[in-house]
Parts: sequence; C-alpha cells; structure tokens
Amino acid sequence: MRRLILCMMLAIVPAGAINAAGPSGSYMSADVDPFDTESLQRGARHFVNYCMACHEAHMMRYNRIGRDLGISDEMLQEYLIFTPDTEVHDTMRNAMSSEDAEDWFGAAAPDLTLYARAQGADRLYTFLNSFYRDDNQPWGVNNLVVSGVSMPHVLQSLQGLPEPVYEERNGSMVVAGLELPSSAAGILSAAEYRAMTRDLTNFLDYVAEPVKAERQRLGFRVIIFLLIFFGVAYLLKREYWKDVH
Repeated sequence: MRRLILCMMLAIVPAGAINAAGPSGSYMSADVDPFDTESLQRGARHFVNYCMACHEAHMMRYNRIGRDLGISDEMLQEYLIFTPDTEVHDTMRNAMSSEDAEDWFGAAAPDLTLYARAQGADRLYTFLNSFYRDDNQPWGVNNLVVSGVSMPHVLQSLQGLPEPVYEERNGSMVVAGLELPSSAAGILSAAEYRAMTRDLTNFLDYVAEPVKAERQRLGFRVIIFLLIFFGVAYLLKREYWKDVH
C-alpha cells in the first residue's frame, strides 16, 4: 500500500518540478502558455509579418489557427493572409524557393512548424534576443545562440542592434554579454521587445503542438479521476480486509 501511495504522489508532481534539477543551459525562460490566447493571437500576427517572408509552417493550416485561437475566417483573410490566391484552408507557405534562399542567405530557411518542439521554446526565445553587431558577418550581425548565423536580424527595427561586450577567457576574447546603446535602440523598449518575442515564441510553441492545451486539460482531469478512484479503492480495500486485521 505504501508503494501505491508513493506512485500516486509521483504521478501528480508537475513535470517542471522533475525537470528543474536537470541542466538547462543559459537560455532565457520563454514562459510559454498554451492557454494565453491573446499572446498566441499577437504571436500569429508577428509570425506572418516578420517571419513568413523567408520561413514557412507548412504543416499548419490557417483555419486550424482560427479555430483554436478564436479568429474568424474574415479576420484570417484580413490580418494573417496577404496573398490573394491563399485560402483559409491552405497551409502557411510562402513564395521563396529553397534555391533562392541558398543564393541569398547561404542556406535554405528552415520550416518552423516543429522548430520549437525540436529545439526548445527557451532556446528559440533566447535566439530572438541574442543578435548583436558583427561587421565580419555578411549581414553585419551575429548571434550568441547560433554563431555565424546566416539570417539578418529581421527584428532590428523593433529592438535596435545590440553591441557585444567582450572579455578575455583562456587567452582569447569572447562575447560575454550584450548592451544596447541609446543611439542604436529600436522603436520598442527592452521590455516591449521581450514581450513581443515571447508572444512569437509562444505562437511557434503552439504551432509545434496545437493539442498541447487540450492535452494538459485532459491530463489534469485524468489525475483528478485517479485520485478519486484511489480513495474509493482504498476504502473498499479497508472494508474487505477489516476482519482479517
């Protein structure tokens, strides 16, 4: 019986509490929330405005986004679909070919449908907040997460362009941090930019697993059912064995 009680207690421990002891690197916390519909709506708008010129989410349909996030077909057409031949039942594709992307950027832009699930939402969020000026790179920028990144800083007008802060480690100069001079600031404050990239990361985390919110709701209900069933089973066991003890 003690083993059964222990198993039930472990079953209701949040996953984050178990994983918290493991190595998490130096990534920033994206704090994604599949139940934050307003954040997901803003993230969808940011994705089509700033990312879809190069990237796709070819396994996600517009009308699935509308159904999950409470966006009507008319609003999808007005705010998220910018090509006249695209319908709400189509997937999120763009007109850039892999060949053109390789010619312009040196590598094909990855599809972002499963990117957050494969790389992790915290890594993606940190990547969006880790661009800095590097005159030795083709686009004049580099990134702390992906060194030698081949893409430009498409959000530079919003964030600005941070400068690297170097320090000497083991006889060589490395980037130890970033600072944003006021002369290089963008149209958003630091807090506003982080909120914007958090919304974008939240949306891409949703795209990678659209059923995540429903899965978590269902999991909570299952745990409640198991706890109730455990109580009934324990009382039944006591009733059956009371004469033996």
